[in-house]
Amino acid sequence: MKSAVSGNPALIVTDLRKRFNLEAGFFAPLGKFVYAVNGISFTIGENESYGLVGESGCGKTTAARLLVRMYENSGGSILYRGETDVGSLNKKDLARYREKVKYVFQDPARSLNPRMSVFDVLVSGKRWSSAWRGKKEERSAAGAILGEVGLSPEDLERRPAEFSGGQRQRISIARGLLMEPELLICDEVVSALDVSVQGQILNLLMDIRARRGLSFLFIAHDLKVASWFCDRIGVMYRGELMEEAPAADLYKTALHPYTRLLFSSAPGRGAGAGISGAAGETGAMPDLLKGEVRTALSEIRGCPFAERCPRVRKRCLEEKPEFTERAPGRRVRCFDGG
Repeated sequence: MKSAVSGNPALIVTDLRKRFNLEAGFFAPLGKFVYAVNGISFTIGENESYGLVGESGCGKTTAARLLVRMYENSGGSILYRGETDVGSLNKKDLARYREKVKYVFQDPARSLNPRMSVFDVLVSGKRWSSAWRGKKEERSAAGAILGEVGLSPEDLERRPAEFSGGQRQRISIARGLLMEPELLICDEVVSALDVSVQGQILNLLMDIRARRGLSFLFIAHDLKVASWFCDRIGVMYRGELMEEAPAADLYKTALHPYTRLLFSSAPGRGAGAGISGAAGETGAMPDLLKGEVRTALSEIRGCPFAERCPRVRKRCLEEKPEFTERAPGRRVRCFDGG
């Protein structure tokens, strides 16, 4: 599949799939699955921020966790730097890969151990790696990382519970940076924060990217926030990519009906409005986008969005549209496509 990314990509994801057993245990029904990720393909370039956007339940977090093998994929491939097959890595090589591809979770209150000091939180993963240089040197490095994310080296002996939500997220980011990664996976890192704090964290990530030359996979449900932060965006629905386009003009030129509905349902009036102080603005949520995405308990026959699409036709219910390139860097899964 042709990619809009030139040079040596950080990750190449091809036909990635994941299905979960519907139930577990001795009496679980045979052959019953939840189809969470259904053949998505995308590329994350060098020093690029790629966004995966969609409603809760669309499969974006599952896809992100497949990239670091928190889950084992059911099909497809993940290539790191164009040559390392992530799915075939042994335990030792997988640990090294995870040093280069770090995951920042949505809720730092749950991902940071409240019984540990900030220093122990930061170095807990590195302590058992080949990069460990001794406690004295790592304390100095941890203090420097805290300064980079807007905290103080004096915070190393405090506990996570002593910090605000935004500060805890800074600690989570610092933990990821301590291993000198090349790709940072940010899973809904601002969704639980106040709008003003969202802006601070996103500006911090922009500064880190510029300073360190990192690549990002940015998971979000707010399409306008993602459009502000990312270079390119893939819009997911029911485990599939529905549209992929440059972030800079997606809000003006969205081709897929689902992408348009996501924009119309987001707070604020323009791309990035959620960053620039639209705290009191709330967009009207269209009826079609209320609730979560319905789980796929069988392989989808027609268009994944057909049952909620305002432009649905008989063909959409019976035949799945291909994810086709309509313009350079622009792919759409729709028979109309705008």
